Amino acid sequence: MPLGLRKKKNKSRESSNLVENEEVSGHAGAGKSAVNGGGVGGGLPPPPASLRPKLVFHTQLAHGSPTGRIEGFTNVKELYSKIALAFNLSPDEILFCTLNTHKIDMEKLLGGQIGLEDFIFAHIKGIKKEVEVHKTEDALGLTITDNGAGYAFIKRIKEGSVVDGVKVICVGDHIESINGKNIVGMRHYEVARMLKELAKDQAFTLKLMEPMKAFEMLEPRSRGGGGKSSGEGKMGTGRETLRLRSKGPATVEEMPTEFEEKAVKKVDDLLESYMGIRDTELAATMVEVGRDKKNPDEFAMALDQALGDFAFPDEFVFDVWGAIGDAKQGRF
Repeated sequence: MPLGLRKKKNKSRESSNLVENEEVSGHAGAGKSAVNGGGVGGGLPPPPASLRPKLVFHTQLAHGSPTGRIEGFTNVKELYSKIALAFNLSPDEILFCTLNTHKIDMEKLLGGQIGLEDFIFAHIKGIKKEVEVHKTEDALGLTITDNGAGYAFIKRIKEGSVVDGVKVICVGDHIESINGKNIVGMRHYEVARMLKELAKDQAFTLKLMEPMKAFEMLEPRSRGGGGKSSGEGKMGTGRETLRLRSKGPATVEEMPTEFEEKAVKKVDDLLESYMGIRDTELAATMVEVGRDKKNPDEFAMALDQALGDFAFPDEFVFDVWGAIGDAKQGRF
């Protein structure tokens, strides 16, 4: 079958959510290393959910708060609901979360995996702002990602780009509307496409929402390079991670192998290059799909089945296939 992905109708992401209050440990066997090892004593069924260990995580609001404890979530939306409940907020107030740092560090952004000892910092809505941008180049220099719950935000600003010259726009800003069109609920690739399709040599308007910051956190904006901060990023030392999925159950897995880390990083770079987005969960899924495929056509068909919401250009699929192959061979 020739390489090329068929574009399918978008399926409701709401239907992919798991039954409320079902414990993560109730999905034993779905991942590489499930809670309780998938059973007790020679293949007996796992104990009932009420007797299984619960995964408990510590969390704070990034601008400052007491420490809360959350448990029992299986996807990003449920995670936000648990955090909101802990701090008496609406889940809609949460823009995104970072792991082991309160700073707006895009290298520590919560994606598809959480280390079992990671500390979760929730960044909530802060100041609204509106800015007019004159698009003098075809590319704006923005990389877009989303929080998995309907909010797209800026993950990277390219140095010297059109947007880099508009100092009020910062990494971490949630994009609420483009030229008056509300984009809340859109996926990051849809937002990136809208920005790319804006006419050159014309002005457009962005309505943005920046994350709330504590007074002592106010600092010059970051381009999203993710500089390391002293004493942070070392709080999570667990050898296992909770893998969150937009479709299907969350699973407890071993830490990613060197192959997986390199391949996911390269595929995420390709997503940014081709589509103007960053999405580690999507990149990890693509690596997982391509791990045992024998040729790019087989890989393309598997991507079509697994990721029907996306329509990838053929050259992108070839490059992703090559990146996975390079990682297998240890070539980067």
